[in-house]
Amino acid sequence: MRVLDKRTRFNRRNFLKTSAASVAAAGAVSSGVVSIAAAPAWADALTAIKPDAAKTLLVMVRDLYPHDRLGDAYYEKALASMDQEAAKDATLAGQLNEGAVALDTAARKLRNAPYAAIPAEADRVAVLKSIETTPFFSKVRGDMVVALYNQPEVWAKLGYEGASAEYGGYIHRGFDDLDWIKDA
Repeated sequence: MRVLDKRTRFNRRNFLKTSAASVAAAGAVSSGVVSIAAAPAWADALTAIKPDAAKTLLVMVRDLYPHDRLGDAYYEKALASMDQEAAKDATLAGQLNEGAVALDTAARKLRNAPYAAIPAEADRVAVLKSIETTPFFSKVRGDMVVALYNQPEVWAKLGYEGASAEYGGYIHRGFDDLDWIKDA
């Protein structure tokens, strides 16, 4: 049985490291060293999904499955698996790239900015609600739920201990270690 410590560990050393990194990043962005508008490096590695579409899809997937504990790398890995599928299917590749363009168009119509540039999550969700009946939205939502939550690294971040069938089920693995059940 594994006990999860859910308390945030924050001390002086972590504060100083985080502050120094933030100052350096702010300096790099303000001096023009870093271009925010450029497509991210991971998006250039995709074969079927265009870099601009990948940037839009990353923000979309983060809005569909929001987890503050998860960094972009987990979502990027999920998109990479969708890109591999789209590389084998030109129809899917077209649906993803054209869907991202349509999402940006809807965002410009509702919020006067491309989807990934809208700062408020509530505004982006409003744009998503406007396209939720499209096949593009259904495809991304359906594929990403599997691609994101089928990563063992994500399981550890979310506190899921993994499959239990090969160990005789949950009843023999300390199923009663859930603290929210004891408090009820």
